[in-house]
Amino acid sequence: MTSKDGAGALDAGSYDFIVVGAGSAGSVLAARLSESGRYRVLLLEAGPADRNPWIHLPMGYSKLYADARYNWMYESEPEPGLNGRTSYQPRGKTLGGSSSINGMMYVRGNRRDFDDWAKAGCSGWSYDEVLPYFRKAEDQSRGADAYHGVGGPLKVSDQSFDRELPNALCAAARQAGLADNPDFNGAEQDGFGYYQMNIHKGRRWSAARGYLAPARRRPNLRIVTGALTERLIVSGQQVQGVRYRQNGQLYEARGRETVVSAGTIASPQLLMLSGIGPAGPLASLGIDCIADRAEVGANLQDHTCIQLMFRCTRPITVNDLANSLVRKAAAGLQYLFLRSGYLAETGIYVGGFARSDPSLDRPDVQMAMAAWTVAERSIKGARPHPFSGFSFSPEHVNPDARGTIQLRSADPAAPPRIQFNFFQSDYDINAMLFGIRLVRRITEQPAIQPYIAGELQPGREVRSDAELIEFIRDKAGSDIHAAGTCRMGADANAVVDARLRVNGVGGLRVADASIMPRVVRGNTHAATVMIGEKAADMMLEDTKSSV
Repeated sequence: MTSKDGAGALDAGSYDFIVVGAGSAGSVLAARLSESGRYRVLLLEAGPADRNPWIHLPMGYSKLYADARYNWMYESEPEPGLNGRTSYQPRGKTLGGSSSINGMMYVRGNRRDFDDWAKAGCSGWSYDEVLPYFRKAEDQSRGADAYHGVGGPLKVSDQSFDRELPNALCAAARQAGLADNPDFNGAEQDGFGYYQMNIHKGRRWSAARGYLAPARRRPNLRIVTGALTERLIVSGQQVQGVRYRQNGQLYEARGRETVVSAGTIASPQLLMLSGIGPAGPLASLGIDCIADRAEVGANLQDHTCIQLMFRCTRPITVNDLANSLVRKAAAGLQYLFLRSGYLAETGIYVGGFARSDPSLDRPDVQMAMAAWTVAERSIKGARPHPFSGFSFSPEHVNPDARGTIQLRSADPAAPPRIQFNFFQSDYDINAMLFGIRLVRRITEQPAIQPYIAGELQPGREVRSDAELIEFIRDKAGSDIHAAGTCRMGADANAVVDARLRVNGVGGLRVADASIMPRVVRGNTHAATVMIGEKAADMMLEDTKSSV
């Protein structure tokens, strides 16, 4: 960029490391890089501090779904595979990033996902090589074993209650032929059971709560909120720092190394705003190209999901809580005095993994049961049905679809163009068809039938492939697990190498879900924390070796 871009900028100091984004990876990086006290670290977060009580109340995540103070509230371009509908993309805009607004499920992905990364040339990223970082991060309520750790910053716990509806669904899954699986992050992923959560003593345990809260008072760590990073400062082919805006004032901070951890949508956006990306589109927006990297913003992947909804015969769902002032008051008192009850939970209890084709070497369909149904959902929020209900959603976690993140303009405050290209392949459609039929098979079993008064969505009359495909195109959407837009690899087109250094540019790394060559088969938060842990180790190793 030219020197005039920094006109009027105030000096924000010099640091050993600058971390852009305080999300699931950025929080880890800031804490680990500052841990020894030897290095000065600057952490920049565009959103505010995580003080809102809805962030810390597990059931409160529904209140953050459409709160622009803490949520970027992105929306995709119209998707041909969704009958021209757009796909809403909530993303965390506060300390902790999306780990402060997500559903708190702790699922790492399948072990073969990471082995595939290594086979694709990402040396050091096989399952056996990343498992120590999962264990290092974890404080597992069940205790340590070959797969789990204790004493780490991230609390992982069982759901501490006994609910009859999810218990009945587990029994129904067993009757439908699915194996019990008490640990989706252990030896095998296939099967059905309760999900573990990032909840501790009735409170959300975000990356900010686990990593930043204990580190916040370190004299060598500076955390700046409300700071939108507008550009990287680049001289020649070397990143020297960042320009960020806070309360209308522009600042410049210098760093020996900068790591971008702004997430799958914002990380490629920042690189492109800084002239690192496909030369043609950058030139069309008047951005000087520093490094012509065609794949910045490419390789966008996401899981897809669709809700099947069922009317429940008994008043034991979140709908019943939401529709009753008396129940709300009782739940509030229970939480206030005991830190238990519905408000200490997410309403997402059980689920599992299955293979749409028996020849597959691992599951490609995930399921999740939630103790609510919605009569209406929009970017403004959701309204539950006025009666008892639950939903049971199949999710396709091994998509063929590849999309893009592209700049809309050279304005850092303008949201980028997001195009997923959902359901463009037969495989993506067929995997979702399998998931729908599996969910129906489970809900037809004797153990769950006493709880079901009828199928609300799509309705039992919707049976044929053609009818179900139309249901998919009309109602399916993103599962909000986007990844891959700053792809890691050993080939010349990869955005980052196996040590997460941006190819063609010095002093710059990317560390978040955007570096995944292929999205993991599970909720992405756990794997993103692992990426942060491993990235911090690599950065510290490389810094020591260069001294």
